[in-house]
Amino acid sequence: MIRLTAALILSAAAATAGDWSVSTLDSAGWAEAMAETGAPAPDGLPDGRVAVAAGDIQAAWYIAPTRRYAHGILGDAIEAAALRVKAANGAELTYDLPTNMVFEDRTPRIVDLDGDGANEVVTIRAAQRQGGGVAIYGLREGRLVEIAVNEFIGRGNRWLNIAALADITGDGKRDVAYVRTPHIGGALRLFSYDGDLNFVDEIQGFSNHAIGAREQRLSAVADIDGDGDMEIAVPSDNRQTLRLIDYQGGLVEVASVDLPGRVDGPVLAEGAGADARFVIRLIGGQIIEVSR
Repeated sequence: MIRLTAALILSAAAATAGDWSVSTLDSAGWAEAMAETGAPAPDGLPDGRVAVAAGDIQAAWYIAPTRRYAHGILGDAIEAAALRVKAANGAELTYDLPTNMVFEDRTPRIVDLDGDGANEVVTIRAAQRQGGGVAIYGLREGRLVEIAVNEFIGRGNRWLNIAALADITGDGKRDVAYVRTPHIGGALRLFSYDGDLNFVDEIQGFSNHAIGAREQRLSAVADIDGDGDMEIAVPSDNRQTLRLIDYQGGLVEVASVDLPGRVDGPVLAEGAGADARFVIRLIGGQIIEVSR
């Protein structure tokens, strides 16, 4: 858990929204906290990482680098043709994509979406003619299998970036949220998960990725109102405003905070209710805190 302390706060910016405000932090104190975790992926992508977790799936990473999808949205045109996981019994299992698809992603996400005690692996998959989509994998009878997908965007070289894997709707199960086409008029889309991905709602005007960058962690979740379910913090489509989105029968913006620069690094979250806060890296390396 990242602990924010008043000692790191150097100056206050003028930008506010309601009771939210922006302060500047000592950037030297945040390099370690903002660094990527996970070991480099063995036999995998040059910039890939291994995701780890407790449970039936204990590690996951992308393998089989390929140039068969020449999009290059994550800094190069090398994507992955396969997913590998390590099970609790030590077995390593692989899922190979068809030759018209890749994982246009750097690190898979391991999470128990439905709370049944078994982990799912959430990935970003892309098809040559249809662009990006979400694909979810899990273990079934000792095999790694695809268990849920949503629709592709519908056009090649169109991408999405995961924004949240958390209980947004308040039903006690984790939902899947992502920004569709974050570089060209991005929409924040929300899906519930019950073994299938079920569309819930979407709202326009977001970007959680800078085109050509490797960094994908430009969004976060926190329970900012203390009701037990999470809200999503996502930059606006120009990445100069932090938008806070709640589910209230549909996705609604409950606050927006203008920032003193453009987001290009991680958005980190801590606390709940009145103590919720976000630490964000801007272009140029400036670190700010959005808090109340």
